[in-house]
Amino acid sequence: MQYNVHTNKMLKEKMTPFNENLRKLSIALDRERIDVLQVNLGKLCNQSCAHCHVDAGPNRKEVMTRETVNNVLDFIAASQIKIIDITGGAPELNPNFEYFVSSLKNDKRHIIVRCNLTIILELPGKDLPQFYKKNRVELICSLPCYEQGNVDRERGQGVYKKSIEALKMLNKVGYGKEHSNLTLSLVYNPSGPFLPPPQKILKAEYKKELLNQYGIVFNNLYALTNVPINRYKKYLKKIGKYKIYLRLLKKNFNPNTIKHLMCKTQVNVGWDGKIYDCDFNQMLGLYLHNGKTCKIGETTLKEIMEINIQTRDHCYGCTAGSGSSCGGSLTQ
Repeated sequence: MQYNVHTNKMLKEKMTPFNENLRKLSIALDRERIDVLQVNLGKLCNQSCAHCHVDAGPNRKEVMTRETVNNVLDFIAASQIKIIDITGGAPELNPNFEYFVSSLKNDKRHIIVRCNLTIILELPGKDLPQFYKKNRVELICSLPCYEQGNVDRERGQGVYKKSIEALKMLNKVGYGKEHSNLTLSLVYNPSGPFLPPPQKILKAEYKKELLNQYGIVFNNLYALTNVPINRYKKYLKKIGKYKIYLRLLKKNFNPNTIKHLMCKTQVNVGWDGKIYDCDFNQMLGLYLHNGKTCKIGETTLKEIMEINIQTRDHCYGCTAGSGSSCGGSLTQ
C-alpha cells in the first residue's frame, strides 16, 4: 500500500502550519513525563543512507567525548529515567560506546541500541553480538525492506547481504528467539515519498519472507515515516517531490496520534551534550529552552517538564496516517 503523491490538486492546496493546526483543533502538546532519554553518540557512520535525517556518514567528525558521556551518566544516575535509547550515526563507532553501555548496565538501566546491522561486520574484532548479549541490550535494527533491490538502492550496494549476515549472527547468540529475552526489532522506511503501509501487515510480510528465505527470526517490526529534513529534504527537492510530500503529510494529519507522540515522554541529548525535545529537533537546532542552548547537567528533569515542546512543520511526519515515532506506528 502506498499513498499517492502525484496530484496537481495537492500542490495547489495551502499548507496550514503545524502549530496553527494544533490551535485550530484546540489540541495541547504537553510533556507528560520523561521515561526515555535518547542519546545521540555522534554523526559518524559507515553508511550514507538517502533517507537519513541526521546527515550521518563516514566523513562526519561529530562524536560525543568521554567528558560529555560522563555528564550524561551523572544526569541519568540522578534521575528516575529507566530507559536509555542510544543512537547515532552508528553509535558503535564512538570510542566510548562500550564504556557507556557497560556503565548503564551497572546502573541497572534498560538499554536500547539502534544498530544499522552492517557495522557488526565492519568491527569484527569487537564481537558486537556477544557484547550486546552480555549487557542485555535491546536492539532496534534498520532494514528498510525485505527485498535486496530496495535496500541497496536506499542504503548502498551490498548493504542487504551484509544486513542478512548480521541478522544471522544475532540470531545465533539468541536475539529474536522465543524465551531468550534478547529483543530484536527491525525498522522499515518507505523507499519513496509515501507513507508506510500498516505496521501489522508489514510485520507479517517481513516475518514470512525473512524466515522462508534465510531462516531469520525477530520480535517486532517498526514502520517509520521519513521526515523531510536534511539529506532526505535535499533528495526530495532533487526529484521535485519536496512540496508534494509535505502536503501529503499535512493532508494525512491524524489528531489521534498527538497523545502518543514520543516528545511527550522522552528528551534527546545531542553528541555535544545539548538537549532537545527529539532527534529531529536536534538536527534542526531547535534547542530545548525555546531556542536557547541548554546542555546536559545544566538543568533538571523538573525544569525540563516545565518547558514547552518545540514544534515546526516537520512534525507532520510524526502525525500523518498511523503516526510515527522511534517505536514505530502510534495508532493502528
